[in-house]
Amino acid sequence: MSNAPPPGWFPDTATPGNERWWDGAAWTAHTRPGAGVPQPFGPGQGGGGSSSARTIALVAAGAVVVGVAVTGAMLFGRDDAAAPTATPSGSSAPKAAGTATDAAPGDESPSPDGSPADEDPTVLVDQLNGITLPIPDGWERPERSAGQLLTMRTTGSYDCPGASTSFCYHGTVTTRTPGGTDATTPEALAKEDIGAAADRAYEEDIVGRRIHGGIISHRQIAGGPVSVAGRTGYHVRWRVVTAKGPGGYVQSLVFPSAVGSESPVVVRYAFDAGPDGPPLALMDTLTKGIRPIGDSETGGGVGSSVAP
Repeated sequence: MSNAPPPGWFPDTATPGNERWWDGAAWTAHTRPGAGVPQPFGPGQGGGGSSSARTIALVAAGAVVVGVAVTGAMLFGRDDAAAPTATPSGSSAPKAAGTATDAAPGDESPSPDGSPADEDPTVLVDQLNGITLPIPDGWERPERSAGQLLTMRTTGSYDCPGASTSFCYHGTVTTRTPGGTDATTPEALAKEDIGAAADRAYEEDIVGRRIHGGIISHRQIAGGPVSVAGRTGYHVRWRVVTAKGPGGYVQSLVFPSAVGSESPVVVRYAFDAGPDGPPLALMDTLTKGIRPIGDSETGGGVGSSVAP
């Protein structure tokens, strides 16, 4: 079990005066102005050589601490841009991706977003991006999400069509931060992400097993600007036809994060078609229910007024 610190804001050693978000496993691209971070050493004492010696000793010791703190930690479970790799003070260095960092099943450690196990079961909290999503009746927040993507899903799984060894859900919603792309606007990111969202939901599962017999066709049924938690974003929605099963609907929604440098956040929706799938209107309802953390009044959603 890792002794890495819980998620939170810590001084950014690469940019003095700023703080950077630690997601519990790796540094992220999210930053914000620091709140008066104290200097590591006080002003020099007046008088003799012993004071100077003490100052030199403190500086040397500090250099050793910094050298120990700097690690080669790789971003794990998020697709963020490169970030500093110094570990928050007082904690051990995180292990690189591919090492034994995942807790065993049944571990009582916090969920990937750092939220405690007893968090409000009606709300999905994304601490990294500073937003919350309502969890509908008949949905759940799993204790652990595949690949550390923050996820909620319909309760009860079923054998995926064409892959009985893989489990599927009639509805899933995940949040993530985009990476490895030159796209910068919500529109460009949403249009780029929708194909990957469809493949993950109806082509192959996370370990590469083909599900639903694969996608045989798709068509766009909705798309355009959308206001999310008072911020201008963009959404693209596809109807996906699969070789087996009823197929489904996928949507990529992209908008600026509510915290830090306002890096874009992606919300992916995947709803099965047919009588067992959630009503399609629930996508719009969930979008309208996205809020900044601590704000229950901010409006948003499809149909809301959008800033030019």
